[in-house]
Amino acid sequence: MTIVRKIKASPGKVWAAITRPEQMLQWWGPDAGPTLKAEADVRPGGRFSIIFGLLNGDEHNPTGVYREVLPEQKLVFTWEWAGMPERESLVTFLLRPLDSGTELTLIHEHLPDEEARESHEQGWNGLLDKLPIFLGEKE
Repeated sequence: MTIVRKIKASPGKVWAAITRPEQMLQWWGPDAGPTLKAEADVRPGGRFSIIFGLLNGDEHNPTGVYREVLPEQKLVFTWEWAGMPERESLVTFLLRPLDSGTELTLIHEHLPDEEARESHEQGWNGLLDKLPIFLGEKE
């Protein structure tokens, strides 16, 4: 699954939004539900954990390990759901500078089935819809 977005913010600002827990707390999640906790040790081998709530009241806690970290360019990490280590997948954020901001490409690989792919595609699109607003763009 691949999603490409153009964002009117510099790669540095986008990078900070996806790697700094204090910023992730303000916007991370697939809908308007709250982000309850964010931890990110952004270095190869470092771990992350995010707890977000959905508008329907459900809470989710994806975790993972950073595999590749190229500041303001590339972030690769595993994506795991609590209690389901066999469903580990891989997420890559690619940031490319544009005159008008940043081209963000999100790739999510090794999803176990079509249902998981569709669910994650919907979730990532919801999350990426919120990113430009967090970064100061108008809806």
